[in-house]
This record gives sequence, C-alpha cells and structure tokens, in this order.
Amino acid sequence: MEKARRATLAAVAREAGVSVPTVSKVVNGRTDVAPETRARIESLLVRHGYVARGAGGAQVAARTVELVFDAMQTPNNLDIMHGALEAASAEQVDVVVGILPEDPLGAAWARRMAAARREGLILVTSDINSQQARHFAEQHIPVVTIDPVNLPNPDVPSVGATNFNGGMAATTHLLELGHRRIGFIEGPPGAMVAIARLHGYHAALAQRGLTSDPELMMAGPFMFNTGFTAALELLGRTARPTALFASNDSQALGAIEAARTLGLRVPEDVSIVGFDDILAARWSAPPLTTVRQPFAEMGRVAMRNLLRLVAGEELAAPRIELATQLIIRKSTAAV
Repeated sequence: MEKARRATLAAVAREAGVSVPTVSKVVNGRTDVAPETRARIESLLVRHGYVARGAGGAQVAARTVELVFDAMQTPNNLDIMHGALEAASAEQVDVVVGILPEDPLGAAWARRMAAARREGLILVTSDINSQQARHFAEQHIPVVTIDPVNLPNPDVPSVGATNFNGGMAATTHLLELGHRRIGFIEGPPGAMVAIARLHGYHAALAQRGLTSDPELMMAGPFMFNTGFTAALELLGRTARPTALFASNDSQALGAIEAARTLGLRVPEDVSIVGFDDILAARWSAPPLTTVRQPFAEMGRVAMRNLLRLVAGEELAAPRIELATQLIIRKSTAAV
C-alpha cells in the first residue's frame, strides 16, 4: 500500500530532480537553496508524510531508526550502542533501542515498524533469514546486522570483526610464550563468530606443526559460568593444559576464577587469554590478555551504512569486517 511506503530523502530527491544533500538542506532548515527549488521539495516532503513547519520550511516529524539487541546481557552492547547513537546524532536521526520481539519470523514486526515510521533497523548478534528480510523489504525498511549469529544473509548488509585473525593472534601469542598444550573454550556451537575464532585457533596450531586435541576443547554459551565449568574440567586433569584461550572475556574471567578454586596461579601456573576487551578485562586480577573488538566503531559503521541505505545509496560491500587487536596484559606468561 502506498501509505505504508517509507518516504526517504532519496525518493523525494528523485521526484524533485535534485540531489539528496539538497533535500537534506531543506529538511534541516538551511537557507542555501533557491526559493523555487525549496518550495518544490517542501511540497514533496509533505506529500511523503513529512510535517510542514510553516514559514521556517519543513522538517521530518522525527527521523527514527531502531537498534535491536537479542538481549542486553553483555557489556559489548553498551559500546555498540554508543557508536550507533553517535553516528545517528551526527545526522540528526533519533534511535529507538529495543529487544528482539517474540515473533521475529512473522510479518507483524515489520508492519509495526512501518506504522511507527521507522526508517531502518540494525540487528545486533541476532539473525535474519530470507523470510524476515522480505517482510522488511516489503515495508521499505532497510536492515543492517552486527555480528549475525549465522552466515550473513547476502541480501542484508552486515558489520563484524576479524574473528579468525583474532583467534589466530591469541593462540599464536600463547605459542610464542612456549605453550603447547593450549585448551580452547569455544562459544555456542553454530555461532559464526565462535566458529571463526575456533578456526583461528586451529590455524595457529597448524602453522607450528601441531594438531588440535579434541580433549582440550569444550563449548558453551558466552558466559562466566561456561568458562568456570570448562576450566574446572580442563585444569583438573592430570595432564592439564598450560594455557587456556576462551572465546570471550566472560568465559576467560570464569576460567580465572576456576584456576583460583583449584589453587592454581594465573599466569604462573596457567596462562589465560580472552576475546572482546570488555572493561572488566582491565580490572580483573590479573588484568586479562585479550583480543580487542572495536565495538563502538562497529556501531558507527553499521549506522552510517544504514543511513546510506535509507538515502537510497548503494554500499561499497555487503559485509564489512573491522580489525581486531591483541592486547597483552598480565594473565599470560612464558612456560
């Protein structure tokens, strides 16, 4: 239905025969637009559902996008949200923050967003299949994902980090310290980021002519209790690993607590590496060696890409991966 169509600056620009920046100038009340052109644009803005502001020109009633998380249980989300809000603020766009609805597969979610006049959607650590993507496309709502759970949908742009490189860097660091029995606490089976970090672990070992030992690997959710339970098991063995690489910092902090429970010192008896570089990684005892993900920048890039799509622009690439960085602190030492 025509009323359900999402009015974009690009649509107005096409009808007015001007550029998107020219329409943006009118929307933002700039005066450097010819009166005749301004009048034509203002008329189209009103027709497309924009609200007139009288003699002062026209402005969008509220340019709003939505930022949706699968949950708000990880500290990474605050950094992602900060970056996204910063990028949206620079474009005078409001952001509504929400949690994944109970019916994400149905068309009702897309219709609700259209009724609320959302211009676009960013999904964080969730997944969107072809059916969902079609529902949003029908409502003319572009979608960008951050760290999708599964392989990115080719029809939906995504932003992530170099998880494979990060996993390889963490494992290589431990190998360079002389460790050979390196345990790996995996993330949730099937999660794309967890698989990439696991492959990085395998690749680093293979580079040194070492084979991965399934007995040194345990998997589970990205949670403190996962790391604690896995580390208790791995470090409680007679032939225990001399180092552990955990798939995220929460797991790594759980592993440090497990080592203490077993009377082991970190890093004197066991080295531990995490992944993410959350604030708690710097405050832990000892401070945690980890792989830093640029979460705030991921939020900024995702928001900028979403606003480009809203404006009718094409993206240079459907998938963007930002560089990770190994941060060496006090939780690792030479054998």
